[in-house]
Amino acid sequence: MSSPNFIDYVKINCRSGKGGAGSVHFRREKYVPNGGPDGGDGGRGGHIILRGNQQLWTLLHLKYQKHIKAENGVNGQGNNKKGADGKDVVIEVPLGTIAKDAETGEVLLEITQEGEEKILLKGGRGGLGNWHFKTSTKQAPHYAQPGEAGEEKWIILELKVLADVGLVGFPNAGKSTLLSVISAAKPKIAPYPFTTLTPNLGVVKYKDFQSFIVADIPGIIEGASEGKGLGLRFLRHIERNSLLLFMVSSESESISKEYKILLKELQKYNPELLEKPRVLAVTKTDLLDEHSLQKLRKTLPKNVPSIFISALTNHNIEALKDLLWEQLSQANVSLITNE
Repeated sequence: MSSPNFIDYVKINCRSGKGGAGSVHFRREKYVPNGGPDGGDGGRGGHIILRGNQQLWTLLHLKYQKHIKAENGVNGQGNNKKGADGKDVVIEVPLGTIAKDAETGEVLLEITQEGEEKILLKGGRGGLGNWHFKTSTKQAPHYAQPGEAGEEKWIILELKVLADVGLVGFPNAGKSTLLSVISAAKPKIAPYPFTTLTPNLGVVKYKDFQSFIVADIPGIIEGASEGKGLGLRFLRHIERNSLLLFMVSSESESISKEYKILLKELQKYNPELLEKPRVLAVTKTDLLDEHSLQKLRKTLPKNVPSIFISALTNHNIEALKDLLWEQLSQANVSLITNE
C-alpha cells in the first residue's frame, strides 16, 4: 500500500437531520363531528454514521466532500400517522479511523472492525403528536411538540494504520527494502532520505499458512515529536502497531545512541508507546565482516531482543520472521490465519 493519494487526515462539516414536528389534528368522520385528537408523531432525523470498511486504506474519498448532511424527519399526520424517519448517511472509513471534534479536540469515536457502525451525530427526535397530550381535563389539546434540531459539527477524521508490526527507524535505515523482501509490497526504494512519504503495508506469509501485517512508517528524525521532518504527521500511525521493530543501520556511528534517540522521540510523542513490545534489527550487515559484527554485538542494548539482518543477501530474514512471530504470540496478538 503506497500512493500519492494516501490521505490520512480530513476535516468535514457534518449535520444530522432535524426531527419532524408532531401533528395537531382531530378525528373528523361522518357522524363523528367532534372526534378526539389523532395527530401523529414526527419522524426522527437522519443520523450521521461511520462504518468500517477493510477494503479502504485512505480517506481520499472524503477529501473533497466537505459538507455531509442527513435528511430531516417528516412531520406527523392525522389518523395517528407517524412521519417517516430521515434517511441516515453512512460514511465508509478505513479501519483505524478516529473521529474528533474539530473545536475541542475531543475523541468522539474510533472504528477498528470490519462492518463496525457507530453514530457520529444523532438525528433529532421527532415531536409528539397532540394525541399524547390528551387528559381527562384537556380532551382537545391544540398543540404538539416540534421536532428536535439535529447536530452540526466540524469533524476531524484521522487514520492510524492498523498493523501487527511497525517499522521504526531513521531515514535510509532499510525499512522499505526489508518490507519488499518479506512481503509482496513494492514500496519506493532509493538511496536518499525520505523516500517513503506514506505508510506502506505488507502481509508477511509465515509457516502453516499463517501471516502478519507489517507497516513501514516514514522515517523519524531527532525532533520529530516536535514536528520536525515528517514529524507528528506519521508518528500517530505507530500507535496502532502491536509490536515495534526498531531498525538501525550497521553504518551508524552508534547503534545504541540512535536506538535511544528513537525511543526518546516516541516517549515525547506518547509515553504509552514504550509499553509496546519491541525488537531491534541491525540492518545492512552485508557491509561488515564477522569480526566487526562480533565487536558490534557487544555495544547493543541489553534490554531488547536484537538480530543482525541483511535484506540484500537475505541474511537472517527467516530468523527475523521467527523472532517477530514469537514476540507477537507472547503479546497475545490476534494474528491472521489464511484459509
